[in-house]
Amino acid sequence: MLKRIFNCLTNKKYKGIPVWFMRQAGRHLPEFKNIRDKNPNFINLCLNPSLSSKISIQPVQRYDLDGVIIFSDILLINYALGQNVVFKKSIGPILKDFKIDKFLETEEDEFLKKLEPVYQAIKKVRNNIKKNQTLICFTGAPWTLLVYMLNKKSPAKNFNIDKLLKDDFLINLILKKLDSFICLHIEKQIEAGAEICQIFDSWAGIVPKNKLHNYCYIPNLKISNYLKAKKIPSIFFPKGLNYNYKTFVDVVRPNCISIDSTINPAWARKSFNNIPIQGGLNPKCLLKSKSEITREATKYLKIFKNYNYIFNLGHGVLPNTNPDKILHLIKTIRNF
Repeated sequence: MLKRIFNCLTNKKYKGIPVWFMRQAGRHLPEFKNIRDKNPNFINLCLNPSLSSKISIQPVQRYDLDGVIIFSDILLINYALGQNVVFKKSIGPILKDFKIDKFLETEEDEFLKKLEPVYQAIKKVRNNIKKNQTLICFTGAPWTLLVYMLNKKSPAKNFNIDKLLKDDFLINLILKKLDSFICLHIEKQIEAGAEICQIFDSWAGIVPKNKLHNYCYIPNLKISNYLKAKKIPSIFFPKGLNYNYKTFVDVVRPNCISIDSTINPAWARKSFNNIPIQGGLNPKCLLKSKSEITREATKYLKIFKNYNYIFNLGHGVLPNTNPDKILHLIKTIRNF
């Protein structure tokens, strides 16, 4: 059976528009909330193969989606590298002090042992989805993981970039080490049964322009080259780069680029060297009326007609999204 997402990434002659959504598993689904209420420790939930695999599959039991993304979190890498991570309601992740010695001394076996439940969950999901559905794994990019590592929380509020950047040697040391562990984590997820990988550089947009090459482009290029050598199809999502997206594509040469909601889709189609493009629709669109959803979605569908395009959002599904609106969006895509 034709795997729409996998073929969209690997076959330039592919016709059709596959669809999946970032954060399709979790937050907005009542069936997820039932599980979450009984499991307040988010990291433990991600590391429970039985529950995380069940959550991963919930969206495709409700929606006609082409992709299944494993329920996990980018900060599991920080956790596996010895930094304690706690998720607090209405606040987000809170990380303990980063200890450089512990980080540098972490062995691969120790790292993989902590993440083994993720690979077990992928195996479970692989055995319980349709043959035409592509299983997607993911990871955070080095810069984004470093930001959480050193800032110890989301940089969305009260973030001092100058304080973070004061030690260039330390930053480059961490980025290099993270690159190797990220590639190892991807490899093990693929071995477990995932077919493609998305790399989230969620905080690429806060990198100063004069640091983009060393802190964003080069670390992602190393991952991109690794994935190509392993013949692993991939999607890179450097959120917030604005028109530096073009330079990112030129330098990193990703298999596919995922655009956020600030990017003009027509400009992206013209500018990205004919590589597959994913996403763009503002998640807030799904809070609007069905007619407005149809109008906004149709804009993307028309722009990317006869182009290798994966329909997705410009970021994750919002927690207050009504599942009926997602059903309507999928119907709009399928009927186009």
